[in-house]
Amino acid sequence: MRAYQLQSKGIDGLKQVELPQPKPGARQVLVRVAACSLNYRDLAIVSGNYRAPVKENVIPLSDGAGEVAEVGPGVIHFKPGDKVAGNFSQRWYGGQPAPENGNFALGGPTDGMLAEFVVLEEQGTVKLPVHLSLHEGATLPCAGVTAWHAVVEYGSTRPGSTVLVQGTGGVSIFALQFARALGAEVIALSSSDEKLARANKMGAVHGINYQAKPEWDKAVAQLTHGGVDLVVEVGGAGTFMRSLGAIKVGGKIAMIGVLSQATADFNPMMILGKRANVQGISVGSTQMFEAMNRAITANNIKPVIDKVFPFADVKSAFHHLQSAKHFGKVVISLT
Repeated sequence: MRAYQLQSKGIDGLKQVELPQPKPGARQVLVRVAACSLNYRDLAIVSGNYRAPVKENVIPLSDGAGEVAEVGPGVIHFKPGDKVAGNFSQRWYGGQPAPENGNFALGGPTDGMLAEFVVLEEQGTVKLPVHLSLHEGATLPCAGVTAWHAVVEYGSTRPGSTVLVQGTGGVSIFALQFARALGAEVIALSSSDEKLARANKMGAVHGINYQAKPEWDKAVAQLTHGGVDLVVEVGGAGTFMRSLGAIKVGGKIAMIGVLSQATADFNPMMILGKRANVQGISVGSTQMFEAMNRAITANNIKPVIDKVFPFADVKSAFHHLQSAKHFGKVVISLT
């Protein structure tokens, strides 16, 4: 079967190879992959900047979708032909994550989805909403579940809540869609007025260009008469203090990403002053994925795909993600 391995550091270290087709074991399913999608984590792994160990010659990518080709002994929830995706952490089915769950995350410590066939754990596999294509389904496992975890499971977002999303990448666009489906008001940040206009068309009530307004936390506080209920924080150290300034007293920050500078000055007294709630969000469980899919179905939500690249042009897909010009998800097609 065709697959990609990361054989050396950097995008040019991605090499297409021929590997034996894997076989499913007990309580496992073999999936014929139709599409994959990219996340910032994948770029960090390829660049050699990921915070956790990565398997040598790893098959990259945590996100992918396809059809079940074969089931192993003991599988009861899936059959050949089912359209499925794999959960990011293959062993985190529900409840609180165990410390060892990170050892079973796709596309890092274990091989990922950038291959024609992959073996997934039954407990780490979900059926896709029937109204989504496999390309759209491939966008869900990391960005979608992370946004669901932040906005719904942690954020407890409801009608009348206010949510701030940073940028227009995969997590932020899903967060916008989920928050709007729940009746919340959304404020979007971007350095592009064109992207802010697109976010407004998707339901964001306000858009703030953070280059034109570098003190965007003050603008958010003014727009909301005190601050938002939830910040979906994907920037990291470089934006965290402004996120604290943007929440209301007792507000929440869902800490997800590290897109900005790695370190910054930090005043912990602001957490005390705001009585802030800060929670690290590391994707989510299979049960969260299933709950998200039910909501996607009920609200007829369609993932936003920026661009689709062919399997032969994986490197261009990574360069496109690296350029930060995308709006929504970058997809790789294997069909």
